[in-house]
Amino acid sequence: MNKIIKNTIILTVITLVSGLLLGLAYEVTKDPIAQSEENAKREAWQAVFPDADLTAFEETDVDTDVADQVIADLGIDATIDEVCTVDGGDTGYVITATDSEGYGGDIQVVVGITADGTVSGISFLSISETAGLGMNAQNESFYGQYVGVQTDHFYVSKDGGEGEPIDAISGATITSRAVTGAVNAALGYFQNEF
Repeated sequence: MNKIIKNTIILTVITLVSGLLLGLAYEVTKDPIAQSEENAKREAWQAVFPDADLTAFEETDVDTDVADQVIADLGIDATIDEVCTVDGGDTGYVITATDSEGYGGDIQVVVGITADGTVSGISFLSISETAGLGMNAQNESFYGQYVGVQTDHFYVSKDGGEGEPIDAISGATITSRAVTGAVNAALGYFQNEF
């Protein structure tokens, strides 16, 4: 019985020390990680509106009612995460959307939309698809299909539909659909909110 109590005490001490060390590591890394994420977000904004100065971007509140309605109308599993105006909306908007139906999980994209509704650029904040297949969504040969296009929505051409067709990445149709879903969510929010 003494051995059981001794082992229990040792395991309890190890658990407490490990928990304290994990908590300390979290506190030490929390701010640098948040700063890194903020920098990545600002770089993505600049990528979709390269001619805009960083001071031109102003974050605004997401209208959750509009966002929820857009997502419901599209019938996708997505969210509108963040919205920025560029020059107060005179130049355009930056809308961050996440589609959770990617092959590897969530795909978060930043979509630049000019004031007249033209997609000015796409930048990825989060994507973890299959290397050599779904990760090719980050290649301009794929995401460039959205850029410079003014439309109500896009569709993956092999699925059929209305709007502007997007050629799927070979071997990564699920990823292509998820990216298209996120872009459509951003476009839908823009069209209903601005």
